[in-house]
Amino acid sequence: MAFLHIRTADGRERDVVLIRPLTSVGRAPDNDVALPDASLPDTALHLRFDGRDHNAACHAGASMLVNGKKKSAARLADGDRIRLGSTELLFRAGDPAPSPAAVPIPLDGRLEAMRSLVRFSDRLLAASDLNRVLDELLDAVLDVTDADKGFVILFEEGEIAVKAARNLARENIEDAVARVSDSIIQKVRDTRRPVVVADALHDADWQSSSSVVNLKLCSVMCAPLMRRGEVVGVLYLGNDSVVSLFGDKDLEALTVFTAQASLLVENALLLDGLRRENEGLREAMATRQYGEIVGTGPSMREVLRRIEKVAGTDVSVLITGETGTGKELVAREIHARSPRSAHPFVAVNCGAIPEPLLESELFGHVKGAFTGAVATRPGRFQAASGGTLFLDEVGDMPPALQVKLLRALQERTVTKVGDTRPEPVDIRVVAATNKVLEEEIAAGRFREDLYYRLHVVSIALPPLRDRGEDVVVLARWVLQKQARELGSRARGFTPAALTALRKYPWPGNIRELENRVKKAVLLADRPLVAAEDLDLGPESFAPVLPLSQALEEYRKRYINEVLDRNGGNRTKTAKDLGVDPRTVFRHLERLEAERRHRAGEGPPPAGSAPEEEP
Repeated sequence: MAFLHIRTADGRERDVVLIRPLTSVGRAPDNDVALPDASLPDTALHLRFDGRDHNAACHAGASMLVNGKKKSAARLADGDRIRLGSTELLFRAGDPAPSPAAVPIPLDGRLEAMRSLVRFSDRLLAASDLNRVLDELLDAVLDVTDADKGFVILFEEGEIAVKAARNLARENIEDAVARVSDSIIQKVRDTRRPVVVADALHDADWQSSSSVVNLKLCSVMCAPLMRRGEVVGVLYLGNDSVVSLFGDKDLEALTVFTAQASLLVENALLLDGLRRENEGLREAMATRQYGEIVGTGPSMREVLRRIEKVAGTDVSVLITGETGTGKELVAREIHARSPRSAHPFVAVNCGAIPEPLLESELFGHVKGAFTGAVATRPGRFQAASGGTLFLDEVGDMPPALQVKLLRALQERTVTKVGDTRPEPVDIRVVAATNKVLEEEIAAGRFREDLYYRLHVVSIALPPLRDRGEDVVVLARWVLQKQARELGSRARGFTPAALTALRKYPWPGNIRELENRVKKAVLLADRPLVAAEDLDLGPESFAPVLPLSQALEEYRKRYINEVLDRNGGNRTKTAKDLGVDPRTVFRHLERLEAERRHRAGEGPPPAGSAPEEEP
C-alpha cells in the first residue's frame, strides 16, 4: 500500500499510509495530512488514487516541486520527491516499514461528518443570505467526502434548480445544470432514499441513461433534502475520474450531514422567503400608493378614478365618509394634482370653531369690528386665494353662515366682518362631511341651494371595514413608517394579529388604525406585533347579529347607497329599487327618528327595542 514519508524543516520524520482515494495535504489541522509549515496555504495539495496510480494536484496559492521541477500536477511513481514549502514528501508505492510514526488516516465517516458539521455551523454564523449558506453547505460536505464536485439542487414548481455548485478549490462551477444526471436525481426523488453509484458507465442500471452516458459519470452519491416530510431537493456529489469512490462509510457520513443540512436549508429558505416577501411588499406599496393615499381595493379604485377626473378642473367637490376615513387626505391629493398646486391649501374645520368666531375665521375682520379685534386680519378665503379652500365638516356650519358662504361662492367675493367693501377671491372649494346632507336638508338644518353649489362632484370614501385587504396594507405601511420614526425593532405582524386586523370593524377607521399601530410599535419589545399589542382581543370584534337584524342593516345601507347615487332623489331611488316611493320615505323617517333618539330628542323609532337602563 502506498505511503508518504514526511520530513519537516525541524528534521522530524513520519510515515502516513495513503488508504483513502482522496488525501488532502496542507497547513490547516482538518487536512488528512496536516503540515506544521506557516508558508503553506490551508490546503496545498490533493493526492488522488484512480484505482491504478496516484496523482498529485497543487492548489492555487501553493507551489509544488516534483523531483526538483515546478509542476501543478503530476502522476507519481515510486521514489518521487515532492517539495512543499520547507517540507519534503517522499512517495513510496510499497508498504512502510513498521514504525510507531506510521499514522493511518481515520475512516470513521460519522465522526468526520460531525466534526465537519461543527466547522460548518461556525462558518454559517457569518452567512447572511441563502446563496452564501448553500455555498458553505457544499464546501463542508466536500470536506467530508472524497467527491471533487458537489451540487445543491432544489425542486421549484416541478423543475430542477441548481442553487449552488462547487469544486474542491471552493470555486463555483459554471453551467452546473448540464453536469448532473437527471436520472439519478429523479430516482432519489421518487424513492426518497440516497443513491450510491460505484461505476455509472458500466452499471447495468444506468447504462440506458443518456445523461449518465453523455457525462461519462464514474462515482456519484446523491441524498435527499427533506422538509416537513417532503423531498425539496438533493445533495449531489460526484467524481468523474475515480470508480468505486464512495462506500458505505461515505454514505453514512453524508446521511448524518444531510439530516442536519435539511434543517439548515429549510431555515435559509424560510428567511429567504421572508426577505422576498418584504421586497414584494415594498413593490406592492409602490404600486398601491397614490400620493399619500395607500390602497387599491375595488372601492378605492373608484375614489382614485374620481380624483384623477376632477383634479385638473375647478369644479367644487364634496367628499363624504365616516370620521377618520381620510377626507382631508383626498382633498390634499386633489389640490396637489391640480393647476393650483403651487398656491396655498387652506383647511377649516367648520365643526371645531365656535359659531361667533367662524365668520371672522372664514372672511376676516377689520380692526374694532368686535371686542378683541385689535387689528385688521384676513380670513381663510383670502389666505387661500389662488389655491384651494377645504371646508371640513361643512354639515356642522350654522344656518346663518351658510347664507354668507353661498353668496361668497356665487359671487367669488367676501366681505370682512365690520367692513362693507367686498374683496374678490380666486379659490377652488373642496368640502367634506360625515353627515348625510340629504337628511340634513330634509330636517331643515342645511340649505339645499348651498348643497348643490358644493356638490358638483361627490367622492364617497368607504369605511375601513369595507376595504378588504387594504386594511393589512395600511397597517404594514403605518408600522414601517412609525418603526423608522421611533427607532422601534418592530418589523411586522404575527398571523394572529393579521387575522384580528381583518376581523375588527374599525369604527374609528384609518385614524384608529394609525393610533393602535403606533402605540404597538412604540411599546414593542419583539420584531412581530401581536394581536394583544394592538388591544384586539376577541371582545373587540362585532357580535354576530341574528339573520333578520343583519338583513335589516344591509337593507338600510343599500337604500342609503342608492339614495346617494341618485343625489338624494327619492322618486328615482324608489324606481331603481323597484319599490313604492312610500318605502323610501318611511326609511328616511326611521333614520331621522333614530338620529333624534341617539341625540336624546325623542323616543326610539317604532318597532325597535327600547334601550336598557344603565
